[in-house]
This record gives sequence, C-alpha cells and structure tokens, in this order.
Amino acid sequence: MVTQYVMIPQDRIGALIGHNGIAKEEIERRTASRITVNSEDGEVSVEGIEDRDPIKTLRAVDVISAIGRGFSPEKAVALIDDDLLIFDVISLDHLTPKTLKRVKGRIIGQKGKTRGTIENLTGVKISVYGKTVSLIGFSHQIRAAGDAIEMLIKGAPHSAVYGFLERQRGMRVERW
Repeated sequence: MVTQYVMIPQDRIGALIGHNGIAKEEIERRTASRITVNSEDGEVSVEGIEDRDPIKTLRAVDVISAIGRGFSPEKAVALIDDDLLIFDVISLDHLTPKTLKRVKGRIIGQKGKTRGTIENLTGVKISVYGKTVSLIGFSHQIRAAGDAIEMLIKGAPHSAVYGFLERQRGMRVERW
C-alpha cells in the first residue's frame, strides 16, 4: 500500500473534512484511499487501499493540497475527474509583508475582478491564500495564468496583463 503525507493549515481542516465528514468521505471514495487528519498539527496521511492504482492516492494528495491552499472541496475534486488537470502553487514567500498585501490585492482586484478576469481568459481556477497563489487547470492554461500573475507581481499594469492574456487566447484559437 502507498501512504503519502501532506500538511495543511489548521484553518483549512474543516474544509477538508466538510460538514459531517462528507468532503473527506467523498475524496476517500473517489480515490480509493483512507484519509487520516491530525487536527493538532494539520498533518494528513493518505493511504491507498487498492494496490492496483497508486495514482489515485497521489491525486488525493493533490486534492487535499488544493483544499489546504484555499480551494473549496468542490473545485479541488476536479483533479480526480481529469488526469490532465494540474495543481500548481506560486510562492509569494519572497515578498515583504507590506509588498505581499499589495501584490495579493493586485492579483485579486477590487471585488475579485482581476482574479475573475484571469480565470475567464485562461480557464484556470485561482486561489490566493496565505503566501501563495494556487492554480488548477491544464498545462497551457496554467502557463498563461502563471505568466499573467508573474506580470502582476512585477508591477505590470492590469491592462497590459489583460492584453497579454487576450493575445494568448487568440494564439490558442489560431493553433487549433
């Protein structure tokens, strides 16, 4: 049997478990795994209960990590449904507290407008939590959204970022 361990913030344990344990049970059922949560330190162990598919155990770890980075269980379980979906994390650890607050504000935007625009133009789901920006999407989507977020971190105007994403989207359409 395969056992993997992942740490999640204590304030995300409730989201992982869900009301009456329903979220945790759903992940266990869909990934053929047993999930044990240590609510003292946030350590989560994921044990594959079916030896024939250890990949499902790894996907359960991705789902749990995504929930730990601020995604709802409903958005995170999409990782189970499609093997080509990727969970990626951009660290903002290198920023000072004052700069971190400003950068997170630039990424989220007023009333979530910037995050929503990036999600709409790329098809990526975005979560800004703690000192991270997390993404769920396909590789080409993650690349475009990640580049846009890096542009915002470096101080590019929002209009330039939106223009970049529009061009990326246009190039994707032309390639098909």
